[in-house]
Amino acid sequence: MKPTGLLRHLNKAMRRSLPALAAAFCSLTAGAQEFNLPDMGSPSDGLLSIRTEAQIGRQVYANLLASGTVITDPELQEYIQDVGMRLVAHADIKRGQNFHFFMVDNPVINAFAMPGGYIGVHTGLLLAAANESQLAGVLAHEISHVTQRHISRAVYANQRASTITLATMLGAILAGVAAGADADVIAGAVGISQGAAIEQQISFTRSNEYEADRVAVAVLANAGFDPQGMPEFFETMSRKTSTLMRDVPTFLLTHPVSADRMAETRARAREHVVEEPEETNGFEIARARARLLTSSRPEVAYEYFSEEQQRPGQQDNLEYRYGKALTLTQLGDYGQAEQIFSELRKEYQEVIPLYSALAETRVMLNKKDAALATFEQAIGLFPRNVPLTVRYAETLLRYEQAQKSHDILLDLLNQVPPTLEQVRLIALAANQAGDTANTHYYMAEYQAMSGNLKLAIDQLVLALGTPGLDSVQQARFRARLKQFQEFLPTSRDRPEDNERRP
Repeated sequence: MKPTGLLRHLNKAMRRSLPALAAAFCSLTAGAQEFNLPDMGSPSDGLLSIRTEAQIGRQVYANLLASGTVITDPELQEYIQDVGMRLVAHADIKRGQNFHFFMVDNPVINAFAMPGGYIGVHTGLLLAAANESQLAGVLAHEISHVTQRHISRAVYANQRASTITLATMLGAILAGVAAGADADVIAGAVGISQGAAIEQQISFTRSNEYEADRVAVAVLANAGFDPQGMPEFFETMSRKTSTLMRDVPTFLLTHPVSADRMAETRARAREHVVEEPEETNGFEIARARARLLTSSRPEVAYEYFSEEQQRPGQQDNLEYRYGKALTLTQLGDYGQAEQIFSELRKEYQEVIPLYSALAETRVMLNKKDAALATFEQAIGLFPRNVPLTVRYAETLLRYEQAQKSHDILLDLLNQVPPTLEQVRLIALAANQAGDTANTHYYMAEYQAMSGNLKLAIDQLVLALGTPGLDSVQQARFRARLKQFQEFLPTSRDRPEDNERRP
């Protein structure tokens, strides 16, 4: 079956950019490596390799980044990654499997797992969860889809799948994720298009869901969350269902939940009792940020937080107070926001975002010394916290302390895997500090992480042309340039050449 116009275009894009994304998102080893998709038609190939799954996930994630649907808010990103990795620590991870969690700006209640451990959570789902254990239950379920390799099983189920078929599936995943669909179900839809019976495909999907539930409940409990969080969330979503299909939450369409499945999940949860679930204040902070981020106007968010706080017993609720203060900064009422943030910091001294919020509010009030002192106190208490360091670095740039900003960002870069925002910011700091060579070098890394390998190479060429480079810089830039060049598509990878083949 030949792909139609849109799918043909997606196939071309996948073939063209897969080698680039392999270079952009992983630590590259010396020497060229081949990253061609395997022929899935040979039974000896079995499942997709974990390495190939990682390449696929990087590809789709890069496209999502480029589309602007991935939320880059440092605090939200840090929170969802922390919860996810807390669960991963108790999952049965296969050798070579890695995980990356991210938030998607979408009000639809949904979450999805992609090849390579890339797991996305819609803001709509975060706001629909009643507590952190419910959110963690969904994440544990998606993690289990990855550890049980359900996506590769879906591909393997179609015994004669070819490279083009796999590229078609990737295109479907990309289009489906943007529309709020689940990668597993989309992959199954590709199988249906090849002639598999609908009934067989539904059965396969349900089998995956039951297995993911069983594995996830144990992961959830072992990580210290309430294992009842998962069946509770399923039941909450089920109650939202009306007789009209258009009113069915997307989460139920992509993760079909039957009465039997809910009953079985709740029974399994009772076998894993957690006396004192370990939930964090980060859940309330994340919900407040997501609420403001997805509101049409700050006034709408302010009205929501104010009304919720006035409900009986909610006057001291962290989410509503923090959200209200955040919204006040959007509305320009920095004095009242500073007062609320100051009170909250005294009450919740372990909640890091309260320090940066207070400091940034003092910046807007032109209280430079107080702002810097707040940041320095926080950095002393929570060294190398990514969102805090990013916010501090931004403030230092504002006060024309570019070299200090660069230094703390470089220290962070050397200790933790960087986010796109970190790399962008350190490039800006180097530029303001007058460090032209490193500005081009950081911009090369930024372009590579964004999937633009040719632009990354251009930046490295500019870095090498900077006067006054020492031998260490020259060697570092040339080595990185060689690595990027080795991952450029060869003539056989170019779609125009492929189209000329018989």
